[in-house]
Amino acid sequence: MSTSFDASQVKAVLAERGALVEGYLSHCLDAVPTQPRLKEAMNYSLLAGGKRLRPVLCLSTASLFGLKAENVLPFAAALEMIHTYSLIHDDLPAMDDDDLRRGRPSCHKAFDEATAILAGDALLTDAFGFMAETGKSLPPDRVLRALAAVASAAGAAGMVGGQVLDMECTGRTDVPLPTLRTLHALKTGAMFRVACTSGGLLAGAPEEGIEALHAYGEALGVTFQIVDDILDETADTATLGKPAGSDAAMGKTTYPSLLGLEQSRELAREYAEKAAACLAAFPGPDADFLRGLALMLVTRTK
Repeated sequence: MSTSFDASQVKAVLAERGALVEGYLSHCLDAVPTQPRLKEAMNYSLLAGGKRLRPVLCLSTASLFGLKAENVLPFAAALEMIHTYSLIHDDLPAMDDDDLRRGRPSCHKAFDEATAILAGDALLTDAFGFMAETGKSLPPDRVLRALAAVASAAGAAGMVGGQVLDMECTGRTDVPLPTLRTLHALKTGAMFRVACTSGGLLAGAPEEGIEALHAYGEALGVTFQIVDDILDETADTATLGKPAGSDAAMGKTTYPSLLGLEQSRELAREYAEKAAACLAAFPGPDADFLRGLALMLVTRTK
């Protein structure tokens, strides 16, 4: 699958839309009336950098169907709040017990466990309030449908359910490939899918458009996860900004542990091509960017 966007163009659009998200996140908690230490912990993790892929996907899929960024920015940024909450909780001693995140101490190390738990709780809960804000400029039925989709993706039927399955599989040596696929389809894939479909829902895309975005997000999520597993084995801690080799140290089953590095790399390329193909019928720069992004993820280094 070819695309008229090369890697430099994809990176430029990713940086431009990521900067929009970053600008919104930098002040979005200012007006939230809460205790200073809690707000400090929330901002500590929320503003620690990162790819901002999920909100950029939401902005881009909304733009694909004609919706301007300013109309969807609070909703898109709220996806990053949910993602940040999940990282805070993943790093806790009861979960993955990681002391480093994005090149600096994890939230529970910089503050304390209780504050980190509550900062994650607050980011998750407040995220839905920010999403609801889009109802002031968009048809409420669109916002409600998109919000319900995010709730499902983030909750027991999605990301949280995937985290439980992940914990159940940790330390086992008999996890088959179908179980690994299910685990990541929930823990990682659900939020990628909804980041893509929510933009279309907010823009009032037709059902066939939502189905294409769902398929694209599903394949994109698999691509991202496979490459993430590869990088955990091949990159160093300084590059990743989190402990390298932590999957093996914790006894987690990964794509490389089941398939080997070369077969995993080939599988990532196959899913990236599949993601790009899902949007083959869509013209214009937004579709070009989304196709190019899928192909570029295969070669990411962190």
